[in-house]
Amino acid sequence: MHKASFKDFILLITLAAIWGSAFFNIKIASEDYTPMTLAFGRIFFAALVMVVYCLIKGIRIDAFGENWIWYATIGLINLVLPFFFISFGIIKIQSNFAAILMSTAPLYATILGHLFIKDEKINLLKFLGIFIGFLGIVFLFSDDLLINRSNIFYAFMVVMGPFFYTLGGLFSLKLKHIKNEVLTSSILVWAVIILLPIMFFFENPTELRPTWGSTISLFYLGVVATAIAWLMRFYILQNNGLVFQSQVAYIIPIFGLIFGYVFLKEQITYKIIIALVAVLISTYLIEKSKKAKNNK
Repeated sequence: MHKASFKDFILLITLAAIWGSAFFNIKIASEDYTPMTLAFGRIFFAALVMVVYCLIKGIRIDAFGENWIWYATIGLINLVLPFFFISFGIIKIQSNFAAILMSTAPLYATILGHLFIKDEKINLLKFLGIFIGFLGIVFLFSDDLLINRSNIFYAFMVVMGPFFYTLGGLFSLKLKHIKNEVLTSSILVWAVIILLPIMFFFENPTELRPTWGSTISLFYLGVVATAIAWLMRFYILQNNGLVFQSQVAYIIPIFGLIFGYVFLKEQITYKIIIALVAVLISTYLIEKSKKAKNNK
């Protein structure tokens, strides 16, 4: 993995902003869509965009090729499960708190990366960086407005989202030789195939009568927060590694809180500034650990 450049950091921050905006849109869409139909709609719109994009660019979609088992597995783990868990959990918790819970992803990534990726072993600086960043986000949990006994189960469901994101990211490294557009479109196609029969088995989406506002948010989630964001995510993952890419989860809560304030009138406190400082220190220490390793 090469040392992150200025462009890599800009892409990381842009990805965080896009995913940070996803939470208040999920909150809006959940007013009219069930968690399962919300997850399916998001995946369907993203798949539609990617298939059209590949057709225009003349890119062959390899969903049913020799790697179809990997595509199906990643589609389930990296899309279907986390989208459902987050959509379900956000019903009872604030969008800003859901964004904060994404900070658990780097912890999962550090552990899984250390266990399964040769170039992602934990050293002192990396551990310190992860620890400081995580503490900065945990500091926000002291606000009683974010979590209580009535929504702790839903908060746990949201936490399952970043776990499966990270696990899916680990599996996707098995296909790092495959072009981003091919990988993204193929797993989206399989995610649609997997979730469609499940949705109709448990629910009847034809009975829904969503408003335009909810539908626009759902469309945004599919096109921007999934199709475009996933292309960016896989690019960062393949070029900078699992742990660097997972740092996006430290920045997502900052954007999530800002967007929550602007669009849902959720409160911003001094704790957000403290968390942001912790995130910057965390990212610096992790990148410094890479530089120290490369200089040996």
